Amino acid sequence: MESKAKVSYTNDVLSVHLSGRLDAANAPALSDELTKYKGKPIKNMVFFAKDLEYISSAGIRVIVFAKQRIGENATIYLIGAPETVLDVIRMTGLANFMVIQDSY
Repeated sequence: MESKAKVSYTNDVLSVHLSGRLDAANAPALSDELTKYKGKPIKNMVFFAKDLEYISSAGIRVIVFAKQRIGENATIYLIGAPETVLDVIRMTGLANFMVIQDSY
């Protein structure tokens, strides 16, 4: 599956729709895209992951970067992630600072 990330910003919510793989090959491009929103008031940062098949440490770093540099006061949501992705999120401890739900 081709990797895609679509980012949008509406009403203080930064939405990131992920599909395919979030790994070293495409994480830098997503990080660059997210950087464009630095300085905007972001209340919620929502990662829609229903179609995400795999996340690597590089993908984890993008989420951590987004929280630290773009939305430090934002609530981070992970929506609809498959169990394989959730396993990685839980193993890394990332689940401790995000809200994991089936829908937003």
